[in-house]
Amino acid sequence: MRAKTVLPAVAMTAVSMVLTLAVVVMWLGTAVPWPVALVVGLGIDGGWLATLAYERRLAAQGDHSPAVTAVGWLFGLLAAGVLVAHALTAESSAGAWLAVAWLPVAAKALWLVHGLWERTALTAGALGAIRGIQQEARDEAAVARARLRAEAATEETRLTAVTEAGARVARVQARTAQTLSRAWSTLETARDGEGTGRALTSVTHRVTPDVASRWELPVWGPSEPVPALESGPALTDEALDTVVEQIRTSEDPALSYREMATRFRAAGHAASEVRLRAAWKRVV
Repeated sequence: MRAKTVLPAVAMTAVSMVLTLAVVVMWLGTAVPWPVALVVGLGIDGGWLATLAYERRLAAQGDHSPAVTAVGWLFGLLAAGVLVAHALTAESSAGAWLAVAWLPVAAKALWLVHGLWERTALTAGALGAIRGIQQEARDEAAVARARLRAEAATEETRLTAVTEAGARVARVQARTAQTLSRAWSTLETARDGEGTGRALTSVTHRVTPDVASRWELPVWGPSEPVPALESGPALTDEALDTVVEQIRTSEDPALSYREMATRFRAAGHAASEVRLRAAWKRVV
């Protein structure tokens, strides 16, 4: 990983130094002896390389010097300025020379990038730990998403089942209410019918005297509880026979069974229909 940042910086530095030295020798060689131009070119490259080496040494020690950095950038800008000046004064290929004038500054920028990489570089163990943490976080996130999706699907199924059950109950209640409504309407029609009322009255009048001529519908809904009627003590067979005989012979001619039963209950006595009829048979 270190070679990915240091090799481009080294290559750009070498190209920049060779290009700067060549331009200085060609540009100043016509005005001064070429050894002097060579010394000037080597001075620019040497200063640039010396400051770079010192910056690298400080970086290896975990230190940094703004002054050294400023001097290094000054040499880089000087080399770039020489290339720009040569491109502007060149009689031919001015555009090509101007196009490569940024190489010294680019080389300096690459070394800056390499320094930033070194300050943020981690060991293989640390990188492995980070990858493990990231993988664990991704696994937990995936499990959480799967759990949420499963819970959402379960809740959707439950709500669907509850909704369908509620709809079925509502349909049953609606059908029941409709059936009760029709039955209630039938009872209401039967009660309000003139012929039906007379027929019921004529029938019930023979069975039970003094019956009401109008019968009421049963109560549909909440109603008040009716307290149970208190019944008298049960009579023995002998006592029941005596009471039945007294009531039957209370008039002349003797009363019928139905008249006797009516007076028996009107007097407040209590006995089942079976026992009362058996007592009647015994005394008669």
